[in-house]
Amino acid sequence: MDINLTGSNKDVEATDALARQGNDEDQMSRGSLAMAWYGTASAFFFVYIGAAMASAYGSVNAIIGIVLTIFCYGAINAALSKYAINNRTTVAQFSRTILGTTGSSIATIIFALTAIYYAVFEGSIVAYAFMAAFGGPKWLWSLIVVIYSTPLIIGGVRRFLDKLNGWLMPLYFFGLIAAVIWAGSKYGFSNAWLTHAPSVELPFVKGGPGWLATFAGYMGVWVMMMFTMDFSALGKRQDIKFHQRYTFGSVFYVLAYGFAAFVGIFLTFTIPGIQVSETGLAGGIVSLMGLLGLIVIIASQTRINTANYYLGASNLRAFGERMLRLHMPNVVWVLISSIIIFLIMLLPIVQYILLALAWQGVLVTAWVAIALTHVLLDDGRNQEHAAIGDKHYRAFNSNGLISWVVGTVVGIAMLQLSTIDPSLAGVGSTWGPIFTAVSSTVIYALLWKARPSRRTGLIATVRP
Repeated sequence: MDINLTGSNKDVEATDALARQGNDEDQMSRGSLAMAWYGTASAFFFVYIGAAMASAYGSVNAIIGIVLTIFCYGAINAALSKYAINNRTTVAQFSRTILGTTGSSIATIIFALTAIYYAVFEGSIVAYAFMAAFGGPKWLWSLIVVIYSTPLIIGGVRRFLDKLNGWLMPLYFFGLIAAVIWAGSKYGFSNAWLTHAPSVELPFVKGGPGWLATFAGYMGVWVMMMFTMDFSALGKRQDIKFHQRYTFGSVFYVLAYGFAAFVGIFLTFTIPGIQVSETGLAGGIVSLMGLLGLIVIIASQTRINTANYYLGASNLRAFGERMLRLHMPNVVWVLISSIIIFLIMLLPIVQYILLALAWQGVLVTAWVAIALTHVLLDDGRNQEHAAIGDKHYRAFNSNGLISWVVGTVVGIAMLQLSTIDPSLAGVGSTWGPIFTAVSSTVIYALLWKARPSRRTGLIATVRP
């Protein structure tokens, strides 16, 4: 349904209120949505990043930074999920408000590429695990991973996540616990994983305390906030409190970041010679546990990649329909996304994807900062929702675009400090994401006050 914004304010308000009330019958139940979302907790990347932070900054600093991250993520996603459920708005739809229709397409393609890159990253872990267990060429296992992953999302997220993740989640959770017990029994339990500290003062530690560097490192994964909005749009309004507390709040991140980091840190400092990398940790588990370890890797990566494939394809479709005027069945966009994933998997992915994710992480951090500022300043008025057609929005909303560009420029400039002086690498990696978020927030808030006509991105001003 489209809303005619050329009518009276009262007509618009009445139609808007009706659209927001909606019907929850076609939305996912709280249990189904929670189970679908918890599938993203099994990314092996989360196991790796916890170990990487502990190796770089010391276990104590890493743990402090992770605890702060859990609270921060929980608070931000509680606000974003409430807004997304109330308005049934995805990243693509919400971005029209803060960036305009053309500007939102930029956010959509960035989100699509980020999801695709993570699908490549996580899928490569499964391919590597197969190679470690059975040998064979990487391209063959990569093709097999893509072939079995693609059918899981054809037909929509409601159909596959509900059935698949119910039995994969316990396998992932108890599989990692088994890995910890297995490693401890074989190599001995000690407190080495809790007491590790860098042997030398690395240049990037100079950017600030290790716990702050860890916190900033996890800001590079703020794409989870965009994941949250797209998943939240599937929820029922009557379940908002449940989803804020348990589905998208801190409880989820205790498992996704806290538990995964514990496993990663323990295995890294318990298994001799293990490399602190995604492939190194995955290979260590397969070498330690054999076939059972391979099953754990497949289970964890299949769960997260159902989300990556789904969000990559759906946002690629949104971009193609809006910017390229390509209207094709959903299955076609899924196949296009899968082909892109397979082709990128053939590249030396770690070298290129980590660099791409670092730059895109700046763009995502700026977007999240603006989105959160908008939600908080909007004060529950909920003007944005899927019921309003694209034709009613400006092509560009300068309030959001100015804030986004400035925040992005600040972040990228900070990342490039290492090219000027290698000793400044820590300054850029630690303070870059923080300055990006702060600058985007401040500028958007100032423009919100100074230019109220641009708050909604609508062509016609609609009073809340």
